[in-house]
Amino acid sequence: MSELVAAVIQMRSGRDPGANIAAAAALIREAASAGATYVQTPEMTNLLEKSRSDLFAKIAPEGEDAGVAAFSELAKELGIFLHVGSMAIRTGEAKAANRGFLFAPDGSLTARYDKIHMFDVDLPNGESWRESATYGPGEAAVVVGLPQARLGMGICYDIRFPALFRAQAGAGAEILTAPAAFTRQTGEAHWHVLQRARAIENGAFVISAAQGGRHEDGRETYGHSLIVAPWGEVLTEIDHAEPGFALARLDLSQAAEARRRIPAIANQRGFTVRQAGRETEAAE
Repeated sequence: MSELVAAVIQMRSGRDPGANIAAAAALIREAASAGATYVQTPEMTNLLEKSRSDLFAKIAPEGEDAGVAAFSELAKELGIFLHVGSMAIRTGEAKAANRGFLFAPDGSLTARYDKIHMFDVDLPNGESWRESATYGPGEAAVVVGLPQARLGMGICYDIRFPALFRAQAGAGAEILTAPAAFTRQTGEAHWHVLQRARAIENGAFVISAAQGGRHEDGRETYGHSLIVAPWGEVLTEIDHAEPGFALARLDLSQAAEARRRIPAIANQRGFTVRQAGRETEAAE
């Protein structure tokens, strides 16, 4: 049996990158001490800041970013795969990337992923978000090999776009990920069903660490970090919005078994969409 001990870190990131990095590191150490060999933090681990000017005053290019350096060293110190769900990384004078990082147990950067789908929405409670005003979207899906399995990298709003995760599963990913800063409103409505749906339809584990609670910049996120098995059952969950961690042992053979039982990936077929009109006759 190929097994992976995975942990999700739940945070309440604020406006101070140094404090956020330190808070994440403390929880990562706890998870590693509990036996985790793969640890995932949430979207925007290093900073949650609504003010665009304040954001750009605090972020740096990848090569100069304090979080990148700190998490690389921490992965090496603990001997774990450390998946930093995402951090705000400067890519230009007035542009940033919402970028995830996977560090290997030797501290090397194994993979990076820029969030593809931008959260540009107007919610019924008056919340309005325009992620594309600050962040440039990524253009490539990423699947990376771990010793036990292949892992697809996603971020938050990506979870609503099943084609991304189906493409990763088709490329061999048995583990899918969507570290998030889900709003409380959308999380209450859709968080669990979206995570479970992506797992079920792809016969894959889904691991999603999350931000939770009311943040310094005023936003409120849902929390409920979780790990879902390929048949759709929730293996572990932080059933609230407070910071902490949760751990689960993943039997990777369950992905192959789920795909044998429901071979949706193998059965998938290409198709075209035909527009069909409805003919009506006027009564005489």
